[in-house]
Order: sequence, then structure tokens, then C-alpha cells
Amino acid sequence: MNIYLAEFIGTAILLLLGTGVVANVVLSGTKGNNGGWIVITTGWALGVYVAVVVAGPHSGAHLNPAVTAALAVKGDFDWAFVPGYMVAQMGGAFFGAFLTWLIHKDHFDQTEDPGLKLAVFSTGPAIRNLPVNFAAEFIGTFVLMFVIFSITGAELKNGETSTPIGLGAIGAIPVAFLVWVIGLSLGGTTGYAINPARDLGPRLFHAISPIKDKGSSDWDYAAIPIVAPLLGGIFAALVYNWINV
Repeated sequence: MNIYLAEFIGTAILLLLGTGVVANVVLSGTKGNNGGWIVITTGWALGVYVAVVVAGPHSGAHLNPAVTAALAVKGDFDWAFVPGYMVAQMGGAFFGAFLTWLIHKDHFDQTEDPGLKLAVFSTGPAIRNLPVNFAAEFIGTFVLMFVIFSITGAELKNGETSTPIGLGAIGAIPVAFLVWVIGLSLGGTTGYAINPARDLGPRLFHAISPIKDKGSSDWDYAAIPIVAPLLGGIFAALVYNWINV
């Protein structure tokens, strides 16, 4: 499979399952309505597992511009592939959001609160304090990338071959647990985007979609889940390289 197509498909699956579990919990009339934060974080974690298994053997399953940028800064990924990966990730995220809307269209129509409709697609702070919100996304992504570097670095030291994050069905398990614990422990303040494509692609879909009474796409907040994860991932790469010189 072409590496860019793998990133597109993997990210689309991730967003279909991730935004899908949010839709199941927050939209009116679904069988999972009011399932709660545990259901949402579990759905996202298992979505990561599935997406990594699908894309990992072909592209390394970055699925996240922050991952791609961090790997390039660390020296594990060729900068020439960075733009193509990010475009594929953004397109996949947009398409995954579209599929979620298609499946849940009747429930979007039944849901009156426009904030819940937006919550299916994009993150938002529980308390809007932009410096603190930025810090939450920065720290969450730093943890994501630093632990991923530790996982892949340990495998390489043991003499195994590995592409970043593309660890196969077994190696994808610790990454899924990592995303799960970030959501459980750190995600309650901002919704833990920790991935610019995860937030921007679906937010763009929300903005242009025909969702009934959808309200604002909250572009005033949109820079936080884009910039903070990118910088958090890059900082993790710099710190990891520094302590492993």
C-alpha cells in the first residue's frame, strides 16, 4: 500500500471510531447516550489500536502531524515525507468525520444542543483559559511522544527492526494503553486532542457540513489543539535526544 494512502486510511479509521464513540455518547437517542467519559476514552484508545494495526506495516502509522513532526525532529523520519503525511492525515481525519456524520445523521437532527454536535468533531476546554488549555495539550502530547520514543527505542536496543509506532498488532497495544491513560488522566480539561489532524479535519467538516442547527465551529479556540500538540511533540523529541546522547 502507498504510504500516503495508508496514512489516509489509518487516520480515517481512527477518526471514524473516535468521533463515532463521542457521537454515541453525546447525541440524543443513541444506544450509548450518556455512556460517560470512560466509554469515550476507551473508544479512542481502541480506535488507535485498530488504526495502528491497519497502517503500521505500510506507513509506520503516524496518524498525527505532531507524531510526524516529532519523528522528523528526532531524526527518525525524512523531512521530505512530512508534508505528504500531514496532508494525508488531514484528509483522512476529514473523511472519518464525514462517515461519522453519515452514520449518525438522524441523531444529529434530534440533538438540540449545538455544543454537543460540535463536541463530536472537535475538542474544547471544560474551562476556557487559553494558557492553561495550551499547557494541557502541550503536556499531553509530550507524554504521548516521549513514551512512544521509549517504546520504540527499547525495541531497537533489543535488536528488533521497527518503524516508528508501526509495531504490528502486539506492539500497538502499549500505544493504545498510552492514549487511554492520557485521556483518563489528562484529557478532562480540554478533551485531549494531542493531534492537530484529529481536531482540525473534523472541525473543518463541521464548518462546511449541512448539520441541522449546528452553531459555531469555535475557530477562536482552534489554534490551541493545532499548535500545542505540534510543539509538545517536538519538545519531546528534543528532550529524548538530549537525555540519550
